[in-house]
Amino acid sequence: MHLSNSIRLLLMLSSSVALGQASNPLTYPKARKTDQVDNYHGTQVADPYRWLEDDRSAETAEWVKAENKVTFDYLSQIPYRKQFQDRLEQIYNYPKYSAPSRKGEWFYFSKNDGLQNQSVLYRQKGLDGKPELVIDPNKLSTDGTTRLGAFSLSKDGKYAVVGLSKGGSDWQEYQIMDLATKQYLPEKIEWVKVSGAAWQGDGFYYSRYPKPEGSALAAKNENHQVFYHKLNTPQSADRLVYEDPKNPQRFHIVSTTDDERFALLSISDRGQGKDGNALLFMDAQGGQKTFAPVVADVTDFSYGVVDNDGDRLLILTNEKAPNSKVVAFDTKKKAFSTLIGERPEPITEGGVSAAGTKLFVEYSKDVASQVQVFDYTGKPENEIQLPAIGSASGFGGEKDDKFVFYTFTSFTFPPTIYRYDIATRKSAVFRAPEVDFKPTDYETKQVFFTSKDGTKVPMFITYRKGIKLDGTNPTLLYGYGGFNVSLPPSFSPLRIPFLEQGGIYAQANLRGGSEYGEKWHEQGMKLKKQNVFDDFIAAAEYLIAQKYTSSAKLAIQGGSNGGLLVGAVMNQRPELFRVAIPQVGVMDMLRFHKFTIGWNWIADYGSADNAEEFKALYAYSPIQNLKPGRNYPATLITTADHDDRVVPAHSFKYAATLQEVYKGPNPVLIRIDTNSGHGASNTKKNIETTADIYSFILWNMGVTSLREIASK
Repeated sequence: MHLSNSIRLLLMLSSSVALGQASNPLTYPKARKTDQVDNYHGTQVADPYRWLEDDRSAETAEWVKAENKVTFDYLSQIPYRKQFQDRLEQIYNYPKYSAPSRKGEWFYFSKNDGLQNQSVLYRQKGLDGKPELVIDPNKLSTDGTTRLGAFSLSKDGKYAVVGLSKGGSDWQEYQIMDLATKQYLPEKIEWVKVSGAAWQGDGFYYSRYPKPEGSALAAKNENHQVFYHKLNTPQSADRLVYEDPKNPQRFHIVSTTDDERFALLSISDRGQGKDGNALLFMDAQGGQKTFAPVVADVTDFSYGVVDNDGDRLLILTNEKAPNSKVVAFDTKKKAFSTLIGERPEPITEGGVSAAGTKLFVEYSKDVASQVQVFDYTGKPENEIQLPAIGSASGFGGEKDDKFVFYTFTSFTFPPTIYRYDIATRKSAVFRAPEVDFKPTDYETKQVFFTSKDGTKVPMFITYRKGIKLDGTNPTLLYGYGGFNVSLPPSFSPLRIPFLEQGGIYAQANLRGGSEYGEKWHEQGMKLKKQNVFDDFIAAAEYLIAQKYTSSAKLAIQGGSNGGLLVGAVMNQRPELFRVAIPQVGVMDMLRFHKFTIGWNWIADYGSADNAEEFKALYAYSPIQNLKPGRNYPATLITTADHDDRVVPAHSFKYAATLQEVYKGPNPVLIRIDTNSGHGASNTKKNIETTADIYSFILWNMGVTSLREIASK
C-alpha cells in the first residue's frame, strides 16, 4: 500500500452551499430573439433562436465565445477541478491494446501508450515478431485531432484503404497505402461518409455523398452513391456502381465476402421510417455485372451477411425472429434455410462472427454475454466459458484461422484479450492491462426495477465496497434507450475516480435498446418513446427509494439520443435530479431531420411532418417543453463545433432557451469544445471534458474538497 501523490479520494461533504447555489446568479450572454413561428398541422410553434442553426455566422460565433467564457470562468472556480484532471490522467495512463487480427503472416493491432491522443497502428510477423509502425495518427495534426477512421486490407494484404477524419467530423478522406513501402498511392478520395472499403480485385467499393452545398458540417446529406475505385487512378475516374436519386435519403453500402467472390449491397431507408434493409448480391465467380436480390425491398427487418459457404450466404436476420436467427441463402437456388433458430436470449447487434469455418454467436442473457460456437451447418459445438458476468466481443477472423481473439470486460474488469483455440476449445489470457486501481475494492450488482407501466427494467449499480445506503451518496445515473443500442457491462478507467470519491455509478438498460431483442427496441420507438423516459425516471426513483442516494445527490447523464433523454426527463421531473449533463443531445425533435443525416433517425423517432408523430414529438421535445417557473437542476450542456452527426445547433438553441426561461439559482452552462465532434476527438479533450463534468456534478452537490486515500 502507498499514498498516491495525486488527489484520490475521500470526499468531504459540506453543509455550506456550493458555488452553483450561490445567491448571485450567473449573467448569461444575451441571445437575440426573432419572431420565427412555424405551423405544424395547425399548431403554431415559436423558434426564436433559429439563427443559432447557422454554424458559419459571425453572430453565432460571438455567442459561442461568450457562452464558453461564462462556462470556463465558472469551472475554473471549482477548487478540485485540476485535481480531478490529474487523477484522470494518472489512471488513464496505461498501455491499451486492441485484439490482433491476422492477414497472412502479419498480425495487425493498435496500441495507445497511455495518454497518446490517438491509438497507433502496428503490425508484426507472427505473435512473437517485433512490432513495426504502420500509421501514427498523432503525427497527422498539431493538436492530435485527426483520427484513423478506417483501415481495410486487400485480400492479399498488399494494400490498405486508410480513412482519416479531421477534428471529430464524420467525413472521411480515403487514401491507399502500399504495405510493402508504407507509402501512399497518389490518389485521394473525398466526401466519404457512412461507408466501408470493400476490396474486390484491383480496387474497392466505397460510398460517398456529392460535395455538400453550404456548410459541410450542417448541410443535409442526400444521394448516397456507391463507387468502385481502381488502384492508381484518380477519383474522377471511379465507376459509379449504384445510386437511387428517386430515394435521396437511402444509405447504400457495399461489402464483400472474405474470398471476394460476392459483392453485397445493403440498402436502408430510415428516412421513410423503415428500420430494416434490402440486401442484394453480385457474384463475381458467376460473371454477374448487376446486383440480384436476396431481399429486394427495404422492410423493417434487418439482414447482415456474416460469411459465405460456397454458394450460400450466411445471414443474421430478425425477420419473423425478434431475437434474431441465422439463415442461409442459396444464391443458385434462390432459397432460404434456417441454420440457427431464434432463442429466448437475443443475439446481440452484429453478434455473429466467422473464423476457422466456425460461427461464433453472442447471446445476451439479462444484458450479459453468452457465446456459443456452431459449425457452418448450424450444429452447436460448445459454449465459450467467460471469466465473469460481462461483455465479450471479437472472435472474427479468416477461414483458415486456428485460433481467434476476443476481448472481455465488465464494470470493474478492464478489457482483457483472450486467445481461443478452435480445436481444443480453450481460452487463455493473451494480454491483460494494468490499471491503477484494485478491482476487489468495488462491486457491481444488477437490479430490476418496475417502470410506470409495470415493465421490469434491469440496471447495473457499481460502487466501492462498504458504502452505506443512507441516501447521501453522490450518484450518477446514465442511460441511452434507443436505436436498438444495448448498454452492456463495460469498463472505463475514467469512471474510477468518481467511484473512488464514494460515488455510485448506475447504468439503466432502458427500452428502446436491444437488451431483450427487437420487441424491447420497439417499446421505446416513435409513439412509444415516452416509455424510455418513464423507465429512466423509475430508475431514479428506485435509487432514491433504496437509499443509494437522494434527489439532492443524484446526477443524470446521457449523450446523443441519451442527451435527448436527459433533456426530456429534466423537463418532466425537474425536482428529481440535482444535476443534469445532456451531451451532444438531439434537443429539437421538430427539426432534427433537416441537418446532415438526421433524417436517418426518423425510423426511431418518427417525424414532425407526420401529424400523429408530431403530437408525440412535441409532447417531449426538450426545447419546446422548457417552461418558466420550474426549478431546473444544475445543468452542464456539452457539444462541439465539428459535430456533424447531432449538429451543435440543438445544444445552442436548448441552452439559449433554458437560460431565458430559468430564473432560479442553479447554473445553466454550455461547454462547446473546438476541433471535436460527436465524441471527443482525442484523449486530452476526453479527459478535460470528464474532469469538468465530475467537478460540476460534485460541486453542485455540495462537495467542497477531496482527500487522498490509500492506493494499491
